[in-house]
Amino acid sequence: MIRHFPRIHIHPVLMIFVILSMLTGTFMELSIILAIVLFHELGHYIAAVVHNWRIKQIMLWVFGGVMEVDEHTTRPIREEVIVTLAGPFQHLIIYFGLIVCNEFQLLPNSVLDLAFYYNTTILLFNLLPIWPLDGGKLLLQCLSFVFPFQKAYYSTLLISMIISIIILVIQITFFPFTLSAFLLLLFLFMENKNEWKQRYYVFIRFLMSRYYNGPSKIGRKSIVVSHETKVLDIFSKFWRDRKHAIYVVFPGNRRKSIDENDCLHSFFHDKNYSKTVGEITDYMT
Repeated sequence: MIRHFPRIHIHPVLMIFVILSMLTGTFMELSIILAIVLFHELGHYIAAVVHNWRIKQIMLWVFGGVMEVDEHTTRPIREEVIVTLAGPFQHLIIYFGLIVCNEFQLLPNSVLDLAFYYNTTILLFNLLPIWPLDGGKLLLQCLSFVFPFQKAYYSTLLISMIISIIILVIQITFFPFTLSAFLLLLFLFMENKNEWKQRYYVFIRFLMSRYYNGPSKIGRKSIVVSHETKVLDIFSKFWRDRKHAIYVVFPGNRRKSIDENDCLHSFFHDKNYSKTVGEITDYMT
């Protein structure tokens, strides 16, 4: 049940577009865009509430919004996919509404044409594989099925920056210059650049969430490492939706097993940041 709508914040970039729309006489176009963006975010919000996510706020900016939640990699990937796809699904409802409005002539053709154009543009734009767009989130979720979290997350940011630059170069080289497209692509690149600077802290938050809440136990996956392996190097092998049993190989091919919770406890509680997994295993056994 939806008890209340979360706080809505307007990104400074959006404010620039509001001012530009007033100066250029395109406020009607901006109003249509904002209505589509709000309806898009409503899809994410409803799906998140249905799955009992803790929602902090919604940040609005042109051609999209970002719903900030407290569920940082604590939910199953498939659940995240549902919440992510709920936004693009709203555009199909908008298409249906526009067809009905056109059939019964409820709105002028000029407004319907604009709404159809911006609905298509926003949908395709949000599906670009660039973080934090829906396409970027889907990219991370897909990569999380085939790579450990750290590699999947780092790869998502790198791919996002590369694609942002490629599209920006193509837009400047082969198409007439538009300030809105330039600012949007520049904004996306800077967002990913900032995310890259914070990548280590995001990884630590992932580990802390796993330590305090545990992984989404969809399956199990074994990790085999040398006794000389540092704990942080083991953490880089942690997968989403997997519970790990860690097998430590000692000289003479002697093996001991240790649970991932023991490694996390040693790192966060005992603050053994530089110890090897062999030292931790010997201490516990």
